[in-house]
Amino acid sequence: MTYTEVFQDAAAVDKYADVVYAPGSYGDIVSARQRRYLRALVAREFPYRRPVHHDFACGAGRGLAMLDGLTRQAHGYDTSRPMLERAKADGVLATLHEVPADGPVPTPAPAEGPALVTMLRLLLNVEPAVRERALAFAAAALPRPEAGLLVVENHGNRDSLRRLGARRRAGHRWFAELSHSQVGELLARHGFVIERRRGVTWFPRGWYGRPWLRAAVRPLDALGARLGWLNRYAVTVLYVARRAAPSSCPGR
Repeated sequence: MTYTEVFQDAAAVDKYADVVYAPGSYGDIVSARQRRYLRALVAREFPYRRPVHHDFACGAGRGLAMLDGLTRQAHGYDTSRPMLERAKADGVLATLHEVPADGPVPTPAPAEGPALVTMLRLLLNVEPAVRERALAFAAAALPRPEAGLLVVENHGNRDSLRRLGARRRAGHRWFAELSHSQVGELLARHGFVIERRRGVTWFPRGWYGRPWLRAAVRPLDALGARLGWLNRYAVTVLYVARRAAPSSCPGR
């Protein structure tokens, strides 16, 4: 079963939404940090006209909800009908699109003006073909440098403390890693240039498992967010990218 197929099951969807992102959980802490950063990013980068938000692999709508009130329109795209149904049930304020898992690249909803494309918690565990398809969608939504921004998440950075568990978890079904260079190469193949990267957390999920340890690492994570040079070593990283000028795109 592929990662995409897992979320065709309503029980898996509910576990993802209610357990992985339960209040106070590691996922909830990471999500709150992402929300703060993304809202500040949108306010800074789109000061004159609010963007249209395209959230690819939107799931139950977590990323869409992060930017509620800061966008002109919001569109969520996912291959999982149960995920989209959960988003509707949770009252996510967006137009939701069920897209096929393969075949032609989905077409972004038509919209005028600047756009923001987000891909949260997608790239790490899916097959390479799914990554390429997702970035092709982003390229269609952002055909020019001035069209807007792309934000992608890597929640398994190879250069982080998470790497310490790689040998122990070798062969584990859902343990994967992506390096900064791999993410950069993926984006470059579709004409994107990374403008900045932002670390979200520097300690893996297991370090948050015990209350006494969590109390120690949370302030260290907060310190990491203030020290930009530590972004390289974050477990979870957000990459902000823009389409390259035509003369600098690969193959030009």
